Amino acid sequence: MPRALLSVSDKRGLLPFARALHDLGWTLLSTGGTARVLREAELPAVDVAEITGHGEMMDGRVKTLHPAVHAGILARQGNADDDREMVGAGYEPIDLVAVNLYPFRETVAAGAERAEALENIDIGGPTLLRAAAKNHARVWPVCDPADYERVVAALEGDDDPEAGRLRAELAAAAFAHTASYDTAIAGYLSGRDAPVGEGERTEEMPERLSFSGTRAVSLRYGENPDQPAAVYTFERSASEEAVPGIRQHHGKPLSFNNLVDLEAGRAAVAAWDASRTAACAVIKHDTPCGIAVGSDAAEAVRKAQATDPMSAFGSVIVLNHPVSLEVATLLRPAFVEVIAAPAFHERALALLKEKKNLRLLSWIEPPRGPEWNVRLIQGGMLVQRPPKGTIDEAGWRTVTRRPPSDEERREMSFAWRAVAAVKSNAILLARGGMAIGIGAGQMSRVDASRLAVRKAREQEHDPAGSVLASDAFFPFRDGVEAAAAEGVRAVIQPGGSVRDDEVIAAADEHGIAMIFTGRRCFRH
Repeated sequence: MPRALLSVSDKRGLLPFARALHDLGWTLLSTGGTARVLREAELPAVDVAEITGHGEMMDGRVKTLHPAVHAGILARQGNADDDREMVGAGYEPIDLVAVNLYPFRETVAAGAERAEALENIDIGGPTLLRAAAKNHARVWPVCDPADYERVVAALEGDDDPEAGRLRAELAAAAFAHTASYDTAIAGYLSGRDAPVGEGERTEEMPERLSFSGTRAVSLRYGENPDQPAAVYTFERSASEEAVPGIRQHHGKPLSFNNLVDLEAGRAAVAAWDASRTAACAVIKHDTPCGIAVGSDAAEAVRKAQATDPMSAFGSVIVLNHPVSLEVATLLRPAFVEVIAAPAFHERALALLKEKKNLRLLSWIEPPRGPEWNVRLIQGGMLVQRPPKGTIDEAGWRTVTRRPPSDEERREMSFAWRAVAAVKSNAILLARGGMAIGIGAGQMSRVDASRLAVRKAREQEHDPAGSVLASDAFFPFRDGVEAAAAEGVRAVIQPGGSVRDDEVIAAADEHGIAMIFTGRRCFRH
């Protein structure tokens, strides 16, 4: 009789699966709580201790780590030496291993103390799964309850090649599962996912870094239609319908580019405290073509759309306030790919749903930035910490003879937050809590300045009297002189050029107030 070892933390589907195996003539081996559940359902379960001759030890820390178990799993089919050693030891083969692991991630996410988290690191489970997956030529490795029905169907059939292909697929899934599990543990112990004591981390960047993901959503396509794409999460989302942290209320499936733009929009509006300021970002090709703040969401939307209405065609609009009926009325006539916000009022949602393809998204939980920014390169990857989300104005300093007025200072505060969301080289002109001209993605800072001015004039925004923000220092005085020629009254920039003195002198000659932030905000 074939034998199946069942030892699961997640007991979804366990009883129908075990009953099907029993009906097919399989002997059920089990441990602890799993054995108890089987017996309560009147299914015969042989305790693993009966085949090892040794009871559980140390509160269950040691129960399946025994040659009777692992020889039974690892014995190779048709190998005479393996058969002889098994007979000599009195061991029998184990033909199926159904295991899922202690809930380590869930325990950590619930705020458990370190001792409890460590107790939920599974040792026997990954060992069983890896052994079964290694020997999948003979043994069924099963780690996901969603696969139970497929396994039973294969066992009931007589298609040996198809069964072999399924075992290989399950083996790959088992190794991916244990790799993801180990990655979570490594992240926790290295202090990336939990507080660590003083002195435990000596480097700003860890010596080793692992990433493991679970496919959450298959996308229509990637950046272009001939590129397959999907979303992978570090932890499976609680909502199977959603991209991580996002609930889709309406519209077509999300594309790769939608999600790239959505992430840019979320980062842009996150620069403002939603409890104090309404913010709206209009995103095209991963950069704002409009961004503004207001006393409420409707004002922020009107101003953001006014920055560059032509470029806003087919955009992604992101707000940090719920979408009211007034906001929905403003946005309904526009051609927009996505509207994303913390929530939608009921009537606003009903109105916007009249547009069949418009994607409407809200947050399942407050947006939280990624732990790492990662970009693959030939032979490796570039990894960095995301930029700090807070704006520390305490470190700002006025470097010109004329200090900014209170009003200019407020506009500078807005402009600096806004330009941080724009692709480099970035120049942003601001007035009245809105961007009036944006120069993005230029190879020259002077070209970025000229583009920002041209964009402003195209929409009949007068640059005169505006504030200019630059995401990095001006390498020459010509950038400030070009701004002065357009009537710009104040400039905010990081500073740090070897020609800072020349740049400051140019600002003083034109009566421009200038602040150095001491911090660059490139977005490549």
